[in-house]
Amino acid sequence: MMKIKRLCRGFLPGTAFLAVFFLLLSVFCWNVQSFAGNQKSGNSSDEQRVFDGAGLFSEGETKSLETRIQALIKEMNMDVVLVTTDDAGGKSAEQYAEDFYIDGLYGVGKDYNGVLFLMDMDNRELYILPVGAMNRFLTDKRWNAILDDAYDQIVNLEYEACARSFLDGVAKYYKAGIPGGQYNYDRDTGKISVYRSIKWYEAGLALLVALFAAGVTCSGVVSQYSMKKERGRARSSLMAYRASSQFQYQNNADHLLNKRVTHMPIPRNNGGGGGRGGGGFSSGGRSTTHSSSGRTMGGGGRKF
Repeated sequence: MMKIKRLCRGFLPGTAFLAVFFLLLSVFCWNVQSFAGNQKSGNSSDEQRVFDGAGLFSEGETKSLETRIQALIKEMNMDVVLVTTDDAGGKSAEQYAEDFYIDGLYGVGKDYNGVLFLMDMDNRELYILPVGAMNRFLTDKRWNAILDDAYDQIVNLEYEACARSFLDGVAKYYKAGIPGGQYNYDRDTGKISVYRSIKWYEAGLALLVALFAAGVTCSGVVSQYSMKKERGRARSSLMAYRASSQFQYQNNADHLLNKRVTHMPIPRNNGGGGGRGGGGFSSGGRSTTHSSSGRTMGGGGRKF
């Protein structure tokens, strides 16, 4: 230890040595903070999520909508974005919504889970864009129901109420959970992705049935290989029984006495059931989707 101190003093005076030490320490801490900042998601819940390009909301309404959206993001762990525009730049409402979501790097997790609501005053259209896991919650039937409520508000020029009806609908269906039989139908490829989940009581029942079946099987095997009956028999009696046994062969012949042939018409299936592209699945749980920039996107719009 004395050698180290002498070596340090040989290179730097005591005061200079401390100054360099604290300088290096501050640089190290700054790098750690920078690294942590880079690791933080670019879509933290305290960032802006209301983009009122068309100027439909007052300042107070914008703050109120932001507060509601931040609460939803924390509750669902999925992104929520509200956009208004009076100039779509020649794009359709669908393309404008998708580009806005992609370019803004919105979404939570590797699947960019979230939803965007566009109030397009240029194309005169409301558009809901579920992305990733949100497609499981906002099926075609559900987002159409949300648009029904939002439409009633926007035709009366109640823009803030229109936005709130959307947020209320998202919260409602998230709390309701993923509907039974839900599936994603890719409109481009026709691929169907069925949502499968096992509830706790189903898993418990399956475990009990498995344990019972295993117990019965093991008990039967143990009983069979214990050979309790064979142990009670004398070896000599078994040998005597086998000694008195004999084989006798006889010629047997089968004769056909009667023959009857019955014809029965089989009804043809004309394929009348099932929705378009649904493969017979219930349309109530269907989410029509497509892929864009590594994101699974669904939803649709409503003209006003």
